[in-house]
Amino acid sequence: MTNMPHAAQAPSTRPAVAAPTKGRRRRSRVSERVVESVIRASGLIAIVVLLGVLFLLLRTGLPAFSQTPPWEFFFGTRWYPVSEPPTFGIMPFFVATLWVSAVSTAIAVPLGIACAAYLAEVAPAAVRETVKPIIELLAGIPSVVMGFIGLSLLSPYVQSVFNLNTGLCGLTAAIMLALMSLPVIVSVSEDALHAVPDSFREASYALGATSWETVIHVCIPGALSGISAAVMLGVGRAIGETMTVLMVAGGALAVPASPTDPMMPMTAAIASGIGNAVRGGPQYHALFAIGIILFVMTLLVNLVADRVLERQKRKFART
Repeated sequence: MTNMPHAAQAPSTRPAVAAPTKGRRRRSRVSERVVESVIRASGLIAIVVLLGVLFLLLRTGLPAFSQTPPWEFFFGTRWYPVSEPPTFGIMPFFVATLWVSAVSTAIAVPLGIACAAYLAEVAPAAVRETVKPIIELLAGIPSVVMGFIGLSLLSPYVQSVFNLNTGLCGLTAAIMLALMSLPVIVSVSEDALHAVPDSFREASYALGATSWETVIHVCIPGALSGISAAVMLGVGRAIGETMTVLMVAGGALAVPASPTDPMMPMTAAIASGIGNAVRGGPQYHALFAIGIILFVMTLLVNLVADRVLERQKRKFART
């Protein structure tokens, strides 16, 4: 008889425990659907915006090739929009962009990865917590301010060191672009190195490797995907930067033979010419055609980075 109340109470306690559990599961499923919908919508919006930009560039830039033959447009060395007929050859702008991007990348990538490796693997916690926020703050400096710094401080120094007629040249622009790319490369690479599991480092130390051997042969290869993303962002910044190169690159229309020559990269050509171009005119279409080339160059950088990541994944899969 004494067991009867317990038997009667048992059915009443089970629904009380099950109801909150079902409610939490239902809310969790709803939250997952909301998050999935937001992520899907964000991806679709990014794709639509990218396709819209590509459509705008193609619609406005392709008519330039009906006015100027593609061979003359790509390999011509004269840019005379006010001549009769107008002449559009972008070889000086294209070579200048390659010079500035290559030199800035050669400066920023080794320094950025080395600084990130030091902060992530060697520096004390106090140094890391002090230096990294300062580096990230440098990324917020406006490009026009960096242009003024290059114009007033770096340009005279480059002129005196290399004995040039003017310090406004591609080398000055490349150094300033490297300084602007460094915060992105350092910050993203340092986060990628922190994401490498500690078990990798412990295994390396157990095999007798030194700290720098562990950094070079274990940590950096393990964080290569994040480091590649950092390098890609830095190169994209160098290719697409406008105001700094417009102010300190020199603005010459000749094909540059070395980084110390005054030059005008493609972004500077667009920025300096779009204000004087008649909407729908030949120069207007030619400037948008330059935009198409910049778009293709950025796409090629992304494809190269993706290829590097795929090769690295196959390498780790074999090991």
